[in-house]
Amino acid sequence: MGKVLSKKEIREVICILDKRFPDARAELDHTNSFELLIATILSAQCTDVRVNKITSELFKKFKTPEDYLSVTQEELGEEIRSCGFYNMKSKSIQGTCKMLIEDFNGEIPDNLEDLMKLPGVGRKTANVVLSNAFDEPAIAVDTHVFRISNRIGLANAKDVLDTEKQLMENIDKELWTKSHNLMIFHGRRICRARNPACKDEPEECPVLEYCSYYKENYK
Repeated sequence: MGKVLSKKEIREVICILDKRFPDARAELDHTNSFELLIATILSAQCTDVRVNKITSELFKKFKTPEDYLSVTQEELGEEIRSCGFYNMKSKSIQGTCKMLIEDFNGEIPDNLEDLMKLPGVGRKTANVVLSNAFDEPAIAVDTHVFRISNRIGLANAKDVLDTEKQLMENIDKELWTKSHNLMIFHGRRICRARNPACKDEPEECPVLEYCSYYKENYK
C-alpha cells in the first residue's frame, strides 16, 4: 500500500472508472429489497453468478419471510446447497425472516443499525441493501473494494472497517454508492486479486497513472 491520493485525484479516478464502466451496478439479481437482502446473505464467499443461478429458482418458491419459515432449515439448506456454507446461511436466512416478522412488521429496515441486528447481516450486507434498495449513500467494503481502494490509493488501511471510514472521508458522499459499484467492476474485470491486468497488460487499466500498486510493483 502506498500514499493516499488527494481528494481531487480520487474524484478523477472515479470519473475515469465511470467512463470505463458506465453500467456499473449491483450484479445480484433482485426485484425488491427483500430479495436483495436474501441474495446478499447468500453471496458471502460465493460469486454473484452462482447466487443468481440459485435465486432464479429460489425466488419463485419463496417470496415472503413467511415462505422461508414454512420449511425446515434442512429443506432450505438443500435449496441453496450449491452456494457453500448452506447450513449457516439457511439458519441466518430463517433467523432474519423471523426477526423481520416479529420486530419489523415484515418490512426491511432502512437504517444500518436495525439491518445489522438481523442474523447473518454485517456492515457489508447492510450497506449493500441501504445503497441499492433504499438509495442511501453507502460504501460496502467487500474483498474487491478493500483490494482496489488500497491498491490505487483511495485508502491506506489494514482492515475493512478502517477502509470504509477512510473512503467515506476521502470520497464525496454523493459518489459513495457509485464508487462502490465502480470498484467492484474494476476489481472483477481488470484489477483482479491474483492476476491484475497491470502485470501483463497494463494498457487495460484506465487508472494506471494514479495507482500506487502499479508504481510499486511493475513500473
